[in-house]
Amino acid sequence: MSSNQNFTIEPNESVTFGLRHEDDDLLVIEKPARVPTQPGKGHQDDTLLNGLFARYGAKLQNLGKARDFGLLHRLDRDTSGLLIVALRPAAYDALREQFHARTIRKYYWAICSGAPGDERGVIKMSVTETDGGHEKSNRQKLAHISRTGKPAVTAYRVLDKCEHGCLIEARPITGRLHQVRVHLDAIGCAILGDKFYGPKRTRGAAARLMLHSHRLVFAHPSTGATIDVRTAWPRDMKRMLGHMGLSAKKPKSDPVPDLAPGPAPEGAPDQA
Repeated sequence: MSSNQNFTIEPNESVTFGLRHEDDDLLVIEKPARVPTQPGKGHQDDTLLNGLFARYGAKLQNLGKARDFGLLHRLDRDTSGLLIVALRPAAYDALREQFHARTIRKYYWAICSGAPGDERGVIKMSVTETDGGHEKSNRQKLAHISRTGKPAVTAYRVLDKCEHGCLIEARPITGRLHQVRVHLDAIGCAILGDKFYGPKRTRGAAARLMLHSHRLVFAHPSTGATIDVRTAWPRDMKRMLGHMGLSAKKPKSDPVPDLAPGPAPEGAPDQA
């Protein structure tokens, strides 16, 4: 751990993460499930960002709060998988532009309680955010399908299915709060272990949310080279697949090869 005591974020070397890509400009890291991405109420020193500061504190501090200390997007606490972290201001700004233009491709595996009517499709349902709690100090922001919400688009395809559910690969085109979760629930495919969305029977069906960000594809901010990072299956999700009799296959093609990108509406949180 760095000896620098002037960091805005408290370093915590006990917070571990997988390192899947590293160069002078950026990191692609794999966040474990049950670890918040950044400090918030009840989690000031046990988040992914605390762990990153223990190793890259000087570079992240240099990026500052205005650039979210290098964080370009987030994952929910119970979601595992890949995240991009910038190490230089110019890299952050260039990658932020890619997120805005929707040219960064994000892919998720989701183990669901039901199968959709179509093997593949594009879900276009607007999403709005609300406070889900009753106590102002302990409110959980939730998302809901709403005609008056912000535009949200998720492409998906079924990789395998069984009597009790299916395995879906989802690619969110926009980055609304809990977008993949609410969109899959809306087509009858609630994700196992989701404590906020879907029927009650699916909420206790897994020890945690069966959602994993397994692949990121983007242009390197300095060289322009294509960076394509993929992960292995998390052990708990692989066990769930085996229990359900689903195959953990990894298709090589894109679920939406002909879906053209477009500028993202302002304010998208890039969080699934």
